[in-house]
Amino acid sequence: MADWLILVEIETDLKHFETPHTVMKTSDYLANSGLFAGRRPFILNLSRTYSYQSKGYYASLLAEARGHRAVPAVQTMVELAGKTLYAQSLPELSDALAKELAAGAKPRSGLFIAFGKPTDPAYAKLAKLAMDWFRTPALYLEFDLSARPKVKKITAPSINTLKEDRRAFFVDAMQQYTQSRWTAPKTRAPSRWSLAVLIDPEETLPASDEKSLKRLHSVAAKMGVAVEPIYPNDLAKLAQYDALFIRANTSIDNYTYRFARRAEQEGMPVIDDTISMIRCTNKVYLKEILDKAGLPGPKTEILDAKTSLTGVLDRLGSPVVLKAPDGSFSRSVYKVDTLEALQSRTKEMFKETALVLAQEFMPTDFDWRIGVLGGEPLFACKYKMARGHWQIVRHQDDGTFKEGGAATLAVEAAPAEVVDLAVKAARLIGDGFYGVDIKQNAQGTFVIEVNDNPNAVMDVEGAVLKDELWVKLITWFTQRLEQRIGGTFVKT
Repeated sequence: MADWLILVEIETDLKHFETPHTVMKTSDYLANSGLFAGRRPFILNLSRTYSYQSKGYYASLLAEARGHRAVPAVQTMVELAGKTLYAQSLPELSDALAKELAAGAKPRSGLFIAFGKPTDPAYAKLAKLAMDWFRTPALYLEFDLSARPKVKKITAPSINTLKEDRRAFFVDAMQQYTQSRWTAPKTRAPSRWSLAVLIDPEETLPASDEKSLKRLHSVAAKMGVAVEPIYPNDLAKLAQYDALFIRANTSIDNYTYRFARRAEQEGMPVIDDTISMIRCTNKVYLKEILDKAGLPGPKTEILDAKTSLTGVLDRLGSPVVLKAPDGSFSRSVYKVDTLEALQSRTKEMFKETALVLAQEFMPTDFDWRIGVLGGEPLFACKYKMARGHWQIVRHQDDGTFKEGGAATLAVEAAPAEVVDLAVKAARLIGDGFYGVDIKQNAQGTFVIEVNDNPNAVMDVEGAVLKDELWVKLITWFTQRLEQRIGGTFVKT
């Protein structure tokens, strides 16, 4: 079970008999920096105020400095301090409110939420979303039920202001929240760290298959790291872990970005981080930073709906490849060879995106994929084109797909110019885990794109490294966790 410590400003705010966990005054926690030596408790901060430089504020701030995990985190306190700071959440919360009302929820002036649970079960989805945005013990959402229902104000009530039924509801929700398991029941020995691996069982092209993730679990256990899968609806559970490894396909407009954002708020090492997602998932951004750094890539032009298409084929050659900025796995990528086809295809694409990339076509039998971790090369693969196709994945009209084969080499066996270019490109993004796609032909070596969520499959990317693939990835996480709490990491 998790090691919880509950902080209250006044002892009467929460009686010891109301919880099986240790209850301590906030002032005592602030005054004793040496408490819990060798332990890393969860701090449930029930201070009466979270305002800037209050005791409640400093309790969560110092918890972070001590390597403890606090609810709420300081960033959450800051965001809830004023409407201008939490305004970014209101459109999504308001949309959820409208859906709950349309589904039959009884109209009301507001909603009290304790640990993600609403007093009115009809608003369960809205409450969960609010908890996903602001992981804090209690929230009150004030509604405006005019022609367009919306959430107009968010506050964080303190425990001492809760009366009778609402207080009982809060205490019951707290009990359920703090009873979450920290380690899996079958863990043979206590693990120093825990790693959440975000997966989506519904994906047809996962970044790591089940066999590979089971091997990750086994290798990590030997290194003192417990690996547990979490799923798209598990955002509220994320803070129970020390680090996050995203193996679901990333996008800045889906749940993976929310998971990465929350992990960063909690001070957790994460692959993929939000900055890497933003930079890698948009090919327009990648083109700009690669150009600025002077790294070679295919000739590319950025088109918008007003761009004259006359001359594009002359400048880039025929055929030309069209790409949506945020496409992945060969999706939203098209090849056209006439002006008419160019005009027709871009017209369709502009219905979904404001910009389209037009790129010279570089036919090759395979693309290099160089894995880069922490600024260093990790693996080298040749991704072959799908049979009879010009891409590594061929998507069929019926939703199925075919992939080309792959061949994996030791990094030192791959061409040095390919590896060097990949490392330079990855370092423009960050120090996480990236897959750099490179084409090599008679004209030279060219960066095609940098992927923030590269495949890591034992039979492909791990074919040469074997278990060392996971050892290196787990080491990346443990080094950062040790640095976070001021420990000393010794490489094995």
